[in-house]
Amino acid sequence: MTDIAPVVEFLKCRTPAEWLERALDQLELILLDHAANEMKAAQSAMTLMAKNPTKIDLLNKMSRLAREELVHFEQVLKILKKRGIGYRPIRASRYAATLARHIRKPQQENLVDTLIVGSIIEARSCERFDRLAPHLDSELNKFYLSLLKSEARHFQDYLDLARRYAEKDISARVEFFLLKEAEAIRSPDRLFRFHSGVPVAEPEYPQAG
Repeated sequence: MTDIAPVVEFLKCRTPAEWLERALDQLELILLDHAANEMKAAQSAMTLMAKNPTKIDLLNKMSRLAREELVHFEQVLKILKKRGIGYRPIRASRYAATLARHIRKPQQENLVDTLIVGSIIEARSCERFDRLAPHLDSELNKFYLSLLKSEARHFQDYLDLARRYAEKDISARVEFFLLKEAEAIRSPDRLFRFHSGVPVAEPEYPQAG
């Protein structure tokens, strides 16, 4: 069993019970968004590689991360197919954009902030897999528990890289983004997704395709 205590201690809040209740009622939507998030995570890692071709540590870690995220994407696609759910794009939640709007523009600061945000997103993903797993059927329980180790490592990899490439201590910047993230997680959210806040709208039931 993967110990996610460092992840829980890092984040400012746990997932609200209201989100968990809605997720269990809308597993199809969770799986669709999960697949999309795995693909976006791989794309983000490759974008970091393309923008930082001389940073060898970053290249090594992001290359491995991108491969793992694509494997996870394929695994979710397999589960969707097995359950008769057609994969299709769905509108993204506000979560990532809420954090991204605070990323600074200058190159050095942009890299550090991007890595911090990546760390927080991976930490939240890990925490939500942990929250969901005990309530799921055996197949999804096993799958989500299997993701905890890699997500916890990705969280630490991003954070370690942010510290490595920063020109000064990043503690204040990490704290800033963690508070913004907690605000997004705790606030009402009309679009329910894997990383959304407290659901307030009527449930959205996507049709299987």
